[in-house]
Amino acid sequence: MAKTSSTTRKPAAPASNGTARSRTKAAAAATEAYTKPQLMGWFESMLRQRRFEEKAGQMYGMQKIKGFCHLYIGQEAVSTGVEAAIRPSDVMITAYRDHGQGLARGMNSRECMAELFGKITGCSKGKGGSMHFFSKDKNFYGGHGIVGGQIPMGTGMAFGEQYKKSGNLCVTYMGDGATRQGAFHESLNLAMLWKLPIIYIIENNFYAMGTSVERSSNVTELYTLGESYDMPGEAIDGMNIFEVYEKTRRIADYVRSGQGPYLIEMKTYRYRGHSMSDPAKYRTKEELERYKDQDPIARLQHYLLENQLVTAAELDAVEEAIQKEIADAVEFAENSPYPEAHELYRDVVYGDNYPFIREGV
Repeated sequence: MAKTSSTTRKPAAPASNGTARSRTKAAAAATEAYTKPQLMGWFESMLRQRRFEEKAGQMYGMQKIKGFCHLYIGQEAVSTGVEAAIRPSDVMITAYRDHGQGLARGMNSRECMAELFGKITGCSKGKGGSMHFFSKDKNFYGGHGIVGGQIPMGTGMAFGEQYKKSGNLCVTYMGDGATRQGAFHESLNLAMLWKLPIIYIIENNFYAMGTSVERSSNVTELYTLGESYDMPGEAIDGMNIFEVYEKTRRIADYVRSGQGPYLIEMKTYRYRGHSMSDPAKYRTKEELERYKDQDPIARLQHYLLENQLVTAAELDAVEEAIQKEIADAVEFAENSPYPEAHELYRDVVYGDNYPFIREGV
């Protein structure tokens, strides 16, 4: 049987295993149009993210990966459910915990692992690293290291889609810590003023870097922060793939209809520290254990088996295939070359007629 490492988010009280499973079953029953290929696609996407991140953590410990590295373990239902609810043509931008969203968008494991290794075959030619995944082909525009810096950029991207009348929307991810940035509020104000086609998604894993929401914000229901701008918003259980998908799909239809932006608070939980250098001593082991039954992959796996949609052997086959895929990605990254020195001058703006430069000045 495919195994998953697990914990849970930090809302009020933890549910028992039976309660968590019944909630998953009830959420799935709300829509009877799910197909086996659809659900297995979700399972594969989440498991790929989990195994990729576990291997990335291992490679970081072996000093194959250097610099910052923020793992997405525990939050896979958010990236997978959102991706299933929108269109490939929709644009997306995120913060520096970007591995999961990139993989969910369809970036392959090889280019992502090579980027972590700083190799020329990486998605950003080895020059971005963990925090700067990028794929124009997948309409995935980063991967940004400045807390909240991607929020006004996403707002501008939404304006661009509106201007072009493309019918696309922009998904702009952020962590709960970014909601304390002024750029967040400036962006929400403009987006609502201009009725931009954008979904702002707060991935609330409750700790920002290492400080809980309760200690850093008077407002703890973060989806209500848009009310000052008359922006609709709601909280979603980010550990439940069915709820993420169904509610985000409805919200995407709303935004795409021209009614303006929407603010989502995905209540989720990261199992590792803020980054690989974070021992996460601000929370207890007991807290992690209390919420293990909320693991999004385990919940979907249980639903698939309980409803006899798959066999244990089929799940094991997916596990084996992904393990091979990730091992191949590591080998590919290991064998790829580093960027040559001249790459420093590629993909940057340069030239004799660069704007604002005058002769003799």
